[in-house]
Amino acid sequence: MTENVALSISLTRTLDVAGISLHTDLSGALFWEEQRLLIVSDLHLEKGSSFATRGVLLPPYDTLATLSRLAAVISCHNPRTVIALGDSFHDRTAHERLSADDRDAVAALQTGRDWIWISGNHDPMLPRDLGGTVADEVAIGPITFRHEPTGAHGEIAGHLHPKARVSARGRSMERRCFASDGMRAVMPAFGAYAGGLSIRDAAFAKIFPKNGFVAHLLGDRRVHAIAASRCY
Repeated sequence: MTENVALSISLTRTLDVAGISLHTDLSGALFWEEQRLLIVSDLHLEKGSSFATRGVLLPPYDTLATLSRLAAVISCHNPRTVIALGDSFHDRTAHERLSADDRDAVAALQTGRDWIWISGNHDPMLPRDLGGTVADEVAIGPITFRHEPTGAHGEIAGHLHPKARVSARGRSMERRCFASDGMRAVMPAFGAYAGGLSIRDAAFAKIFPKNGFVAHLLGDRRVHAIAASRCY
């Protein structure tokens, strides 16, 4: 099953940031082939159980679904390093609600590779007992990886969960997307229950002035690069 999922999400399109070419994966991950580096953002593990504590009952399978999809991406690209760009856990105690099987799954994903957890606004105090390294941000060459975007040159961030709606052949389609102007990029949320924010929201105008960026929409079979000005 994992092999089939990996094949279905491996079709990529190049996205350039600060002169570095990265591959966009249909899952919502980025892969820097030269560094053998896989980047994912906003896993929001245990969001379902977080809602349940407030009386909002959702199927409690989001962590399993997210980790299974992440396992498929890792199987496909075989990265040397994985960076999780913040909000990997939906709240400060979400890691305590992970089942034993989910903890084992995280450990298996980390086996044989470096793993970096970037702290986010949902998980500012990341646990130290889940393996890997915890950091506020990481710089590799001209690229800085952090959770909340600042608009800085060479930045790859998450937090905003970009999505875009476009019209095609008489119908509209709304999809998660990467947002980039070639100098910086904001990644889509990877988590099963993470949701999204329209790229027409004012938050993106602060990062990309005058809609001068491209939405790389995650389609069914490939990534579609569409000017943000054409989205609504």
